[in-house]
Amino acid sequence: MKKAYLIVLFLLTIVSITNAQIKDSSINMLKCEVNYSFQMPFGDMADRFGLSSTIGFGLDYQLKSGWTIGAEFNYLFGGNIKDSTSILTGLMTESGNIINEYGEYGTFLLSERGFYAGAKIGKLIPVWGPNKNSGIIVNVGAGLLQHHIRIENKDNNTPPILGDYKKGYDRLSNGLSLREFIGYQYLDNKGLINFYFGFEFYQAWTQCRRDYNFDTMQSDDTERKDYLSGFRIGWILPLYKKAPNKYYYY
Repeated sequence: MKKAYLIVLFLLTIVSITNAQIKDSSINMLKCEVNYSFQMPFGDMADRFGLSSTIGFGLDYQLKSGWTIGAEFNYLFGGNIKDSTSILTGLMTESGNIINEYGEYGTFLLSERGFYAGAKIGKLIPVWGPNKNSGIIVNVGAGLLQHHIRIENKDNNTPPILGDYKKGYDRLSNGLSLREFIGYQYLDNKGLINFYFGFEFYQAWTQCRRDYNFDTMQSDDTERKDYLSGFRIGWILPLYKKAPNKYYYY
């Protein structure tokens, strides 16, 4: 995943060098982006997970007035599972291991996985930049937040945590989420450097989507309040349908 993100970032950098020049005017444009976020959980999410990250992709259409509308998809991942011991206790030996099909200790790893997908609307306030397409950016959105505990078994040789069995432990949860962002957008006059950064906040109302949890031997219909906040940075590829006041080709 890290390698794929770097490749996409490199390609967008190369393509953006060929873009037309922005200088004097605010224009209509389509903005493609890749981004990275580092997040801290709060609420019920903090009881299950630690610090996490996202890698995302998005599309925004920005009007001359500075209003924007768009959509995004962010892939969520992390390595800190706080209740990992209690979840698999029933499968473990006294030494804290799980026996595989060969009578040996199976090797397994627990991690956090999930995603957010949603739509957003925002406003650009042109200040502190080389042109009217740079400035403070504020947006709000709504969508679906989903997360679960990924159970990875090396060599796939430990039946109690494979296939449908691991679904009884993974705590798959999802639900409606609201999202807010405030930050700064910079679009270079020559199209060489286009980026944004800022702070984002999520509030999600989720529920477990598994019919039965094997470790507790019961279903879980608890309504969760999952919160995330963090810092995001993104690279922008602006695409113009109409030329601005000054327009050059390299």
